[in-house]
Amino acid sequence: MKKLADIGLIGLAVMGENLVLNMESKGYTVAVYNRTVEKVDKFVHGRGAGKNFIGAQSIEEFVASLEKPRKVMMLVKAGKPVDALIEQIIPHLEAGDIIIDGGNSHFPDTIRRTEYVESKGLLYVGTGVSGGEEGALKGPSMMPGGSPDAWAHVKEIFQAVAAKVEDGSPCCDWVGEGGAGHFVKMVHNGIEYGDMQIITEAYQLMKDLLGMSNDEMHEVFKAWNDQELDSYLIEITRDILGYKDENGEETVDFILDTAGQKGTGKWTGISALDLGIPLTLIGESVFARCLSAQKNLRVQASKAISGPAPKFDGEKAQLIDDLKMALYGAKIISYAQGYNLMMEAAKEYGWNLNYGGIALMWRGGCIIRSAFLADIKAAFDNNPDLPNLLLDPFFKEKIESAQEGWRRVCATALSNGIPVPALTSALCYFDGFRTERLPANLLQAQRDYFGAHTYERTDKARGEFFHTNWTGRGGDTASSTYNV
Repeated sequence: MKKLADIGLIGLAVMGENLVLNMESKGYTVAVYNRTVEKVDKFVHGRGAGKNFIGAQSIEEFVASLEKPRKVMMLVKAGKPVDALIEQIIPHLEAGDIIIDGGNSHFPDTIRRTEYVESKGLLYVGTGVSGGEEGALKGPSMMPGGSPDAWAHVKEIFQAVAAKVEDGSPCCDWVGEGGAGHFVKMVHNGIEYGDMQIITEAYQLMKDLLGMSNDEMHEVFKAWNDQELDSYLIEITRDILGYKDENGEETVDFILDTAGQKGTGKWTGISALDLGIPLTLIGESVFARCLSAQKNLRVQASKAISGPAPKFDGEKAQLIDDLKMALYGAKIISYAQGYNLMMEAAKEYGWNLNYGGIALMWRGGCIIRSAFLADIKAAFDNNPDLPNLLLDPFFKEKIESAQEGWRRVCATALSNGIPVPALTSALCYFDGFRTERLPANLLQAQRDYFGAHTYERTDKARGEFFHTNWTGRGGDTASSTYNV
């Protein structure tokens, strides 16, 4: 074993343990430390026994065990614990050393921390790490950003441990300055929320409207995973629906229908509102989780409020095929909206994001990995300035061909009282996006009527604003024009 470690990691929870095992398996010596030092001993003499790990009992010992420039990676709970740990580490580091946050930190915190750590003569990396426990061990998707000078020092390790696509390309590359890496990871998680929600809506339609058994649904998802919907989330849904416990019981049926969340989907929605991007599908996915959490209230409402009883008398095979098209169409919308959000953030924060490269980073290792992402990379390779994914010829053709079945699914669900908020909001976005004239003219007239907020005219140049004295009592004074 080397006397000094190539990199060190603080935080030996599930992700931390698996990531350092991944690093060590690629030939690196790794120093490990945990606030509860008993975890260090347990790991070094357990899963890490006989491997190239240096266990430290204190921050001082941990930092002293690292090669210069020191690379200190943190995998701890987002928020105040990260700030507290940075303050603990800084006094023991020297100019040029690197602090790496591999947790799910909110990107404004990463922007702030990068500036702060750089002011101390150090370098900072905020990297999204996706793939869960298995990804951390076998190869995650990694999305690093922060201090550009740090990339040369961490690139080899990061790309060695990251997942690889078919041609061997690593699912890891430099994203951009400041909080760019954590922003891209946040959008990844938002898309993850959307993908999961549309899958559950298809599940509920199959279960409650078509009366399908878990085994039947397992076979459908198995078939879909070999077709256009080939992806990690379809794959694990297949496995969940086919899983039986030691008593032969279907575990999924015993899970309480209240969804948890850790905040990244919410952050994505808030960022979209701040930047003025219509991130409708992901927003509805977050709200669907919030509604699921109101379990007691829903039980009460189910006994007090009536609606249509689900009854299907159509062609079952047709509806299943329509569901596949609905999922595919909504998935395109989710990515189109997510990429629009990243484009607007790049303008706002001065990031130079490589959109095709981001699709490559998501091709393997991460939760939203799918064959679909190769098509997104191709779209941005063909046109790096593509303003919206729906305007790419491939995706234009695919979503146009998906819409007939998608519309039938939404109509069938609504007429039978089965909630499909993500599928319908995605379809409404599609219809709004392709509509030349929306009813916002009436909305703007209303704003001008009650608040003298002014409006632009179709027969005048853009940027010229007008006010109408709608009641004859309002006078000519208009409000200043601005957008929040």
